[in-house]
Amino acid sequence: MPCRIWQWFYMGQRLAPLVIKLNILKRKFLVLINPVSGTKSKAALRPLIERELSALNHPYKILPTEASGKYDFLSQKMTDEKITDVIICGGDGTVNQVAYYLKGTKINAGIIPMGSGNGLAFAAGIPKNSKKALDIILHGKAAYIDAFMVNDHFSCMLCGLGFDAQVAHDFAKQSSRGLGTYMRQTVKNFFSADAYPFVIKMNSATISTEAFFISIANSNQFGNNFTIAPQASLSDGLLDIVIVNRTGKFNLILKIMQQVRKGKISEDVNLKKTVQYFHTKALSISNPGFAPLHVDGEPAEPAKHLEIKIIEKAFRLIQPLIY
Repeated sequence: MPCRIWQWFYMGQRLAPLVIKLNILKRKFLVLINPVSGTKSKAALRPLIERELSALNHPYKILPTEASGKYDFLSQKMTDEKITDVIICGGDGTVNQVAYYLKGTKINAGIIPMGSGNGLAFAAGIPKNSKKALDIILHGKAAYIDAFMVNDHFSCMLCGLGFDAQVAHDFAKQSSRGLGTYMRQTVKNFFSADAYPFVIKMNSATISTEAFFISIANSNQFGNNFTIAPQASLSDGLLDIVIVNRTGKFNLILKIMQQVRKGKISEDVNLKKTVQYFHTKALSISNPGFAPLHVDGEPAEPAKHLEIKIIEKAFRLIQPLIY
């Protein structure tokens, strides 16, 4: 008997680290589903999430998103209920709203893309297929990504002034969403678009120009895999700034397509270029013409002056494993 007791004690000592490791890996999920985002039906989404999480014995709670976009309750809820992961089922606007409250925490954010553009998800390699996106959440890797502030607006993907922001404002007023509606608004605004005056200060340089639009990017795209900042990284500690200066409409199309294909960083201030592409951690923009503004695809109130600054390692995003 003493020998057996000693064997049990020895096995317990050997198993203790494994038990501790399993406890560390135990996850508890809060799932937020936006019932009105995008055009995709969500009828099968909840049963899919319930089935997959239950199969792995992960405790979870499913809630609808807040129409107000305010998630002040999240911090206390995550602490009280020991939430380890928040699954965001919605578009870029929903991701933006929730990620703001995850900023600076160790909570993992997973995305099941359900919006019209899904720019952040696609930039991170997360597919639109809900089952595949959920598989990434369950078996992928969480890593910190950057975000940035535009005055008092939080952005985790892309901010724009001018033409693309006007499209976002008009798109928000439409009764139907989806890529088709977005493309119609883009074409409509393209023919009436004009340049706005801007003064941009960054990297010890000052640029005074008239531009059709300025994009401040942490993600590489607007959404729907339409790339505007090809070299942008979610976690390099830098913002990618794309300035599209005044030019003829035909040349504008040509230069944007070249930018989409292979935009290159150009630190020289050359206003003869149609497209300028910079890296920076911070910049200020004077906007005397009150060009329209969007933040992560959602319309925002235009401002005469914008202070923009990177937030490095803002929150943890679950992404596909790269082998």
